[in-house]
Amino acid sequence: MTGPHPRFRRAIAIPLGMTMATAVAFLPGTTAAAAGLPGTAAGVTGAVNDVLASADADGTALSYVVNVRSGHGPSAQVKKAIAQAGGTIVTSYDKIGVIVVHSSNPDFAKTIRKVRGVESAGNTRNAPLPAQSTTDEGTPKALSSAQMAAAQAAADAGQDPLESLQWDLPAIKADKAHEKSLGSSKVTVAVIDTGVDDTHPDLAPNFDRAASVNCVTGKPDTTDGAWRPSAAESPHGTHVAGEIAAAKNGVGMTGVAPGVKVAGIKVSTTAGYFYTEAVVCGFMWAATHGVDVTNNSYYTDPWYFNCTDDPDQKALVDAITRASRYAEKRGVVNVAAAGNENYDLAADEITDPVSPNDGTPSDRVIDPSECFDIPTQLPGVVTVAATGAKGIKSSFSNHGLGVIDVAAPGGDSTAYQTPQPPATSGLILGTLPGGKWGYMAGTSMASPHAAAVAALIKSTHPYAPPALVKALLYAEADATPCTDPYDINGDGKVDAVCEGSKNRNGFYGWGTVDALDAVTK
Repeated sequence: MTGPHPRFRRAIAIPLGMTMATAVAFLPGTTAAAAGLPGTAAGVTGAVNDVLASADADGTALSYVVNVRSGHGPSAQVKKAIAQAGGTIVTSYDKIGVIVVHSSNPDFAKTIRKVRGVESAGNTRNAPLPAQSTTDEGTPKALSSAQMAAAQAAADAGQDPLESLQWDLPAIKADKAHEKSLGSSKVTVAVIDTGVDDTHPDLAPNFDRAASVNCVTGKPDTTDGAWRPSAAESPHGTHVAGEIAAAKNGVGMTGVAPGVKVAGIKVSTTAGYFYTEAVVCGFMWAATHGVDVTNNSYYTDPWYFNCTDDPDQKALVDAITRASRYAEKRGVVNVAAAGNENYDLAADEITDPVSPNDGTPSDRVIDPSECFDIPTQLPGVVTVAATGAKGIKSSFSNHGLGVIDVAAPGGDSTAYQTPQPPATSGLILGTLPGGKWGYMAGTSMASPHAAAVAALIKSTHPYAPPALVKALLYAEADATPCTDPYDINGDGKVDAVCEGSKNRNGFYGWGTVDALDAVTK
């Protein structure tokens, strides 16, 4: 299966009110970028403090991960070898044996892999380390006062003003769950993403500052507000945070788990890349700062799939695997988006035309059992597919028997899946920086729904370890049978093939997440 686009992240930003007009964005095999839609990159972000100060003046320095034995810092021999190879250690995560290094030596990884005690090493990017913020991204159009008034008029008693637009809440019985419980303020979900605007009136009541950080350089930056996106940066992380935990406070919208805490762990660079060292930092921060659930609505750049027979890519898989597993051992449930290319992740082969997305990509045929979308396909990570307003797989959502664990609302075009009134858009409403609200769609929006349900389960079972939280998430999901045939655009051609049984299949995994069961069972 081939994805025809040059660069496409895990969410699509859609100005509020655009429904039928944006149908082309969701045609199978068609990219939002090709449709000319604004804000199609899920992760274009950055800030002045994203600067990697150790970049050489000639701009050729790259970042590397060097993996040594877990539980140990770099030995004197490894430190000396790194220096002799022209490397500078930025930070070291000794608990998992991952060292972040900057070097201008193009042979650094090749050289350091020969050193005794080094288990794997590789460059995390193909482009030079950035020197300043140069790229910005438009945000979805804010809800107008007229739209706000219309939504509020349609809201039932006890609902937040915009809740009538949120078809996704009843789709997973979150509205019924809220009658029982809003979730516990002792539970924190960390949004590992592009940054979160904690000043938003729907997020401020539930924001966990102590669990928030900027990890873009691979080293935690705890400066107050470092986790926020600037006005010119992507709203993606803020949108995700609102889907999870927008407070039920009479303002705006309602999150799936409006009583839990939400934190922002910023890992996306100015140009919108989620590099390995930042993702490792994010998981390690979550592991050591009281986080119960992480949401990961991205793939780790620059490779969509990281092949373990390539020494550089193997090092990236090793590093993030170590970090995500460490987080789980420390009590964290990691949830991730399946991706938006309508790939069958259980296929024998996939043609990946976008990697490396910070260099010169080429069509390469990969085996998804050997080449991994990380963190989505890592052991222990909950992989989430997207559904639309009619409850069937979103036109763009990746799938695959044995890969997809659960499904959750991620939105789809109203041309394919139209919600029941008074909801007017088949996309997902979320918070936007600056106290605004808007629509986005993608598996990026499905993952936070599942993460929020996991947070509700943790609220109900506060002493449950991650394995039990995941087991309950799967067991309580509503079994959703295969959509067969799957002809989402009605042109008579099958757009994807679902394999498996009603209780577990490639489109919906164990089923669609159930918020009501999460607070009552």
